[in-house]
Amino acid sequence: MTLLDILRQDYQCFPEAQTYEIYAEDVYFKDPLNEFRGCDRYRQNINFIATWFKAVHLELHDIRQEGDRILTDWTLEWNTPLPWFPRISIPGWSELTVNDQGKISHHLDYWHCSPWQVLRQHFPGASPPKHPNL
Repeated sequence: MTLLDILRQDYQCFPEAQTYEIYAEDVYFKDPLNEFRGCDRYRQNINFIATWFKAVHLELHDIRQEGDRILTDWTLEWNTPLPWFPRISIPGWSELTVNDQGKISHHLDYWHCSPWQVLRQHFPGASPPKHPNL
């Protein structure tokens, strides 16, 4: 199974049953809200999503490899555990770097919206940001 196949499978069942073995021990992760290093911390971040949010769904729109980089295009959705359970949608993309051992050494996430647009979705009447490539 190729790295792309594993990632496709992981996206499909996210945040459950992720394949952490494909990440370097000192993997560097960054998104608009977090920045850290280490596979254990990466696992904790995914476990936080799985524990805190409800009905998490990560839709993979595109995945491709260009040399040592893997590019993914996706939309992440969940229900926040507030009394009205707002449905949150974050369209974004990832840039993953594969090291010489074939493991992911960098995972950089970017959003097609601002953190404020994500926050506003928690209030009635706010519409989710649209993915610009769909």
